Amino acid sequence: MNAGAVLGLAFLAISLALITPCGADPDDQRLPDDVASGWIFAKSLKLNFKPHGYAVVSADDGHPVRAGRQSVRFEVRAGDCSWNSLGFSDCDTDRERHELVQIGDTQSQGDAYWYGWSIYLPKDYPVVYPSKVALGQFHEIEHVTWLFRNKDGGYFVNRQNGFGPAYGFDKILEDGEMRGVWNDIEVFARWMPDETGVFTVWLNGRQVYDHRGPTMHRDARPYFKFGIYRNVVSRYKLANGVDRLPTQVVYFDEVRRGRTRREIAPRNE
Repeated sequence: MNAGAVLGLAFLAISLALITPCGADPDDQRLPDDVASGWIFAKSLKLNFKPHGYAVVSADDGHPVRAGRQSVRFEVRAGDCSWNSLGFSDCDTDRERHELVQIGDTQSQGDAYWYGWSIYLPKDYPVVYPSKVALGQFHEIEHVTWLFRNKDGGYFVNRQNGFGPAYGFDKILEDGEMRGVWNDIEVFARWMPDETGVFTVWLNGRQVYDHRGPTMHRDARPYFKFGIYRNVVSRYKLANGVDRLPTQVVYFDEVRRGRTRREIAPRNE
């Protein structure tokens, strides 16, 4: 095989890895337009992804819905760990999750996008701090860059320190403000590895966070994940003298990506 052919195969392998990050299921989960638009998702860590992990649900069956008639319900129970064909396993790394991961047309350096999602916590949702819980995250193949953390209750913008010296935790919602009500999150991001990057967050139409500086690693391909991801689950067990974490349920709706803010606005209100 000549050098050109070898390079071509290498490029193909890299491209396939980028469009199916973290071992995502190549069979996409096409969410209805009532719930999501502007991107495609797959199950994250598809092997052992449980049937109760996520479902598109309806207001007609008594589920909370932000707009239209449907939303997405995620559930994580004790022991809900999964793995991929590349050898990464939540079961071996003290994690539990059910998430959907963006595939295909992910973000590139220099891109500027608006993102929106609405989130709802049931009134009996249990906080599992000091274990880490992310309810939405922007990720790269090798790095987490932005987490939306539940932490010890509420909602935090957690700027990861992989692309710079600064590490941030900024609370944008109190615990009581998330239970039994919908909250609308809007993000504008300019994906850059230098000081021209932007990551700005609005909560229910009010700006609550403004970062100017690196938002990604150079030449990476950021992608979005949403659902329930809990890490270092052993911390909660040790702190509370138990052998398992309680079940958590979270709803998402209006999960949208667009080039303009208008494209991500909640619909059918």
